[in-house]
Amino acid sequence: MPHWRPQRKTVQKASFEKVLHRDSLNAAYKRVKQNGGAAGIDGMTVDEMLPYLKEHKEELLASIRSGRYKPQPVRRVEIPKPDGGIRLLGVPTVIDRMIQQALVQVLQPIFEPTFSDSSFGFRPKRNAQQAMKRAKEYYEQGYKRVVDIDLAKYFDTVNHDLLIGMVREQVKDEAVIRFIRKFLKSGVMVNGLLSPTTEGTPQGGNLSPLLSNIYLTSFDRLLESRGHRFVRYADDSAPRRRRAA
Repeated sequence: MPHWRPQRKTVQKASFEKVLHRDSLNAAYKRVKQNGGAAGIDGMTVDEMLPYLKEHKEELLASIRSGRYKPQPVRRVEIPKPDGGIRLLGVPTVIDRMIQQALVQVLQPIFEPTFSDSSFGFRPKRNAQQAMKRAKEYYEQGYKRVVDIDLAKYFDTVNHDLLIGMVREQVKDEAVIRFIRKFLKSGVMVNGLLSPTTEGTPQGGNLSPLLSNIYLTSFDRLLESRGHRFVRYADDSAPRRRRAA
């Protein structure tokens, strides 16, 4: 009989060439085209993306591989909130959105196993309905006291160095790290004026939701270590405690 050998666990690695692989970029293009959305500061629409790529694809890839590619600043958009405040969104150019999406497609499977089971926002096969169902289960188990946590201006205050350090725990290809940092530092265009971004990850980009979950995983683990039952959706969280006897 053949000797049985345990199968080795396959370790997924994030490499820059995986991000720039033809299949990865094609899938990223299709996702950006499907999602639609407004143009960035260069005015290019999603419908204009394909003609541009047909003409400039090789030039674009060469600039990325050589390190010359520089993401465009995001276009600042202010969205009124129901409570009277303003939510600041950053709209990247469609080409930057495509490249960010290619990064997400490579990084998401690597980080998914590291995320908390209590995190539901912006993750594959997870949604707000599941978060509500989990909260209902905790209530039925006797966890009656609820604390609603909303991290004020979370997306605007993320520490870049801390975030990059967390990414490095799983990603060893420095080309990928440098490219992520370029997007974080790309700046914001407001009324024609460029403002540098020394902190935060613009809410509205394809990469921001994944980076948000990477950054907040430490917060999730802290709540778990203290025995809290909670659900988190992006920067909103609701820890629960049992009702006193």
